Amino acid sequence: MRNRIKELRKKQGYRQEDLAELAGVTRQTIIAVENNKYNPSLELGMKLAKLLKTRVEDLFFLDE
Repeated sequence: MRNRIKELRKKQGYRQEDLAELAGVTRQTIIAVENNKYNPSLELGMKLAKLLKTRVEDLFFLDE
């Protein structure tokens, strides 16, 4: 699964640390998710989508 977190995070002016704090996770978690090394839980995915002002289905997408 791939995502647009890094792109949208930068567009909104968040640092990884900022997004991690708002989402209640570590910076390392945000790094892993951005680098497609970790697939977040549904709860975290929904939090990230809300924080980045987008829909979950527009934030994450499956590799075909």
